[in-house]
Amino acid sequence: MTRVHDMGGRFGDGPVHPDPDDAPVFAEEWHGRALAVTLAAGSLGQWNIDISRHARERLSPKDYSRFSYYEKWISALADLLVETGVLSEEDLLGQTSDEAHPLASRALKPEAVAGVLANGGPADRPSNVPVKFEIGQEVMTARPAANRLVDGGHTRLPIYAAGVKGRILMVHGTHVLPDSSAHQLGEAPEPLYAVVFPASELWANPEHPQDEVVLDLWQSYLEPL
Repeated sequence: MTRVHDMGGRFGDGPVHPDPDDAPVFAEEWHGRALAVTLAAGSLGQWNIDISRHARERLSPKDYSRFSYYEKWISALADLLVETGVLSEEDLLGQTSDEAHPLASRALKPEAVAGVLANGGPADRPSNVPVKFEIGQEVMTARPAANRLVDGGHTRLPIYAAGVKGRILMVHGTHVLPDSSAHQLGEAPEPLYAVVFPASELWANPEHPQDEVVLDLWQSYLEPL
């Protein structure tokens, strides 16, 4: 069962209008601060990128639909801070003392920000799961697009690409499986592939039938044809 965030290819949401080249990086001043505090909080090491993505997906459908991009980030961050015990609800309301926090020593210093952004969060890991597919091989994606480990859990297989035929374009090596990592079940690394799909396979009436869509998909999302 999909969640409200799984909007890719959904009919009725209107076209995507890219920002002009001269658009500011942040539409509003607080957007940059939202990114900064999210980066700083993530550096405390209490969650990973998959957990943070799942936190945004878990926002109520009503809130997810009405929130802007960075409102989603801040709301999910507040949930994570409380859920992991980093802060209490009273802390968020400014109702606690100014005593040093136990995680203060892990605070992200300004001079370290550039390096953290440059390093990113590599997810390639060694794995004993053998590569199952070859470049050029035809595959079928799983259906439904669901987490097979946790009911209603996080997955990187979008609903519009469930149960469709594609072709292996590239083998990326072995990477952390988000379906497991998002729920603290271990990294469970497995092969990751770039899979190419004809637009006509994904949608009944594509505007450009000859177009192709490339998705990075984990091996457990795929079956041979």
